[in-house]
Amino acid sequence: MAIHCRKRIRFGNHADPSASRSLVRTAASSTVQSLWSVPRGVARLAIASMASFGWVAFTMSVGVGQQPSQVNKGVDRPNILWISSEDNGPQLGCYGDTYATTPNLDALAARGMRYERAWSCAPVCAPARTTIITGIWPNSLGAMHMRSQVSLPREIRLLPQYLHDLGYYCSNNVKEDYNVEAAGKPWNESSNKAHWRKRNPGQPFFSVFNFTVSHESQIRKRPHTAVHDPKSVRVPPYHPDLPEVRQDWAQYYDKITEMDEQVGKVLSELAEDGLQDETIVFYFGDHGSGMPRSKRWLYESGLRVPVLVAAPKKWEGLLGASYKTGSASKDLICFADLAPTVIGLAGGKVPDTMQGQAFLGPNKKAPREYIFGFRDRMDERYDCSRAIRDAKYSYIRNWMPHRAQGQFLSYMFETPTTNAWKSAFDQGKTNEAQGYFWGPKAPEELYDLEKDPDQIHNLASLPEHAQTLDRMRKGLSDWMLEIRDLGLLPESEMFLRAQKDPPYTLGHDSSRFALETIEASADLATRKLGANGDELNALLGHTDSAVRYWGATGYLVRYVLGKSQPDLAGLRSRLSVEKSSSVRVVILETLARFGTPEDRETSLAELWKLADAESNDLLVATAALNALDHAVVSAKEREAKVPKLTDKSKGYPQRYNTLLPKLLEKLGM
Repeated sequence: MAIHCRKRIRFGNHADPSASRSLVRTAASSTVQSLWSVPRGVARLAIASMASFGWVAFTMSVGVGQQPSQVNKGVDRPNILWISSEDNGPQLGCYGDTYATTPNLDALAARGMRYERAWSCAPVCAPARTTIITGIWPNSLGAMHMRSQVSLPREIRLLPQYLHDLGYYCSNNVKEDYNVEAAGKPWNESSNKAHWRKRNPGQPFFSVFNFTVSHESQIRKRPHTAVHDPKSVRVPPYHPDLPEVRQDWAQYYDKITEMDEQVGKVLSELAEDGLQDETIVFYFGDHGSGMPRSKRWLYESGLRVPVLVAAPKKWEGLLGASYKTGSASKDLICFADLAPTVIGLAGGKVPDTMQGQAFLGPNKKAPREYIFGFRDRMDERYDCSRAIRDAKYSYIRNWMPHRAQGQFLSYMFETPTTNAWKSAFDQGKTNEAQGYFWGPKAPEELYDLEKDPDQIHNLASLPEHAQTLDRMRKGLSDWMLEIRDLGLLPESEMFLRAQKDPPYTLGHDSSRFALETIEASADLATRKLGANGDELNALLGHTDSAVRYWGATGYLVRYVLGKSQPDLAGLRSRLSVEKSSSVRVVILETLARFGTPEDRETSLAELWKLADAESNDLLVATAALNALDHAVVSAKEREAKVPKLTDKSKGYPQRYNTLLPKLLEKLGM
């Protein structure tokens, strides 16, 4: 039912027509939402009264492209309940973990279906949640960094907005933490009071409950009375067997049990309301545990998550033939697939912009051959890695192998395990598998997940696995090109090129983002380490600043890894004419660390200037502070710096506010 009211008035003090239109859209949407369940004659009378009181001309409908008769009359739609928990992998009884105590989730799995090969896509919360809510890879949106905030093009909306079109009441309790700015109001309510019980009578609901008790911050909270015995916990082989490690792992399991109790409470409320036979229930963890080398990393320990789906008898047929109660699926699924799946179950058409695919329901696609993961800036530390897995192997491509996995990250070092592990490494008390975390990364990692589920034996250099390596490398490259992965652009450069456009728009404009050329350059610079100085200098002379960035990074990688180190004359020459601040930062770090004493003095002086966020872009300053930290600046060199550095962010949303303070603290500023 489209309603056209053509009477011009002034809305309050808003002289800006666009502001008035925004107010009208919000008011109209809210009003129609409250009127949709009343008799049609009453609704028409109410809307006519609205017009008579001077509403601005507007055209509105219940949802985009949906008439109320299409949405409501004679259509029986399932309720959909999402239960998610923070920072936990499949350490549940129903996944065969005998140390875990999770009776409620085990019961849910028994009456539903368990997915054995599910990936979060991102091993950290904000990018993972961005994937879930959009059905689009964040590295396609430019929203891959932890944390960040980017705009969306008009044609992309969030999952609950599509469900509104189908007549759903959508509630979220409570965490959002999306890296994107949503137009309009995605949720009917998003708060710690949000609940399906607030919907209109008979209205289908999509309700989300997120539990934080298992979050990283909770496994290190002391004092704590242990429930699970630390002596009995399994310590993975990449962690040293230390008391701090055992206590953190055991406390993690205690928190999983508390989370399970919270899940049970929500499921009990569903049963109390008589809705269990009308509701499809999803449960998932948002990424791996909060332990170091799980959360934030592209191993199974960081990406593999539990996913349970349970449907009542009434809706089993809707889920399709692949759904079997009490079974386990070996299909490869990921968080990009959740939104398309839910839209299909709700009776909608999956938008063309969504990059995931439905794994259940009427829109179900053929099982995936691969799933993918990504890792970019983690809080204040820059990195860039991508991952792909199939049924047997996992491949990780590290585009910044010169950066250690265990870069100092302030929040991670609040966990006792992290400090104990690093101390053991510094004292030479770790083995090869445990020490790998603290040194430079291999450009490529390949693991046989059947023989090596903990991923401690890298097969990438073994000739007998060359064919698998080539296949996985190509699969990853094809995916990056398909989704237009923005991660190979420095973060500040991405915003500089996008200007007023959403980064997604930039990514799909080959005239501004020549991804094929940039990827080939990054590959030569960071994987093909036999490439000589002439080849790197050719990259440094390219017209595209992103190509030059990777050319400069190629020098730094070779010096850190000790591989075919080219003469630094090419860098010095490029520095004299280079205009891009992102490229300059990499050149300056390389010269400060591996050049002459004169190189170091002049390079540090310029890095201090670039680290001044009062006169430079915040993200350029962040990169410069990272470079200074990796250059291991002495107290004397800190005293010799010119500018007084600010810890205030300028020109960026609040989500970026922690970057400068954490880096300045690490530098002793």
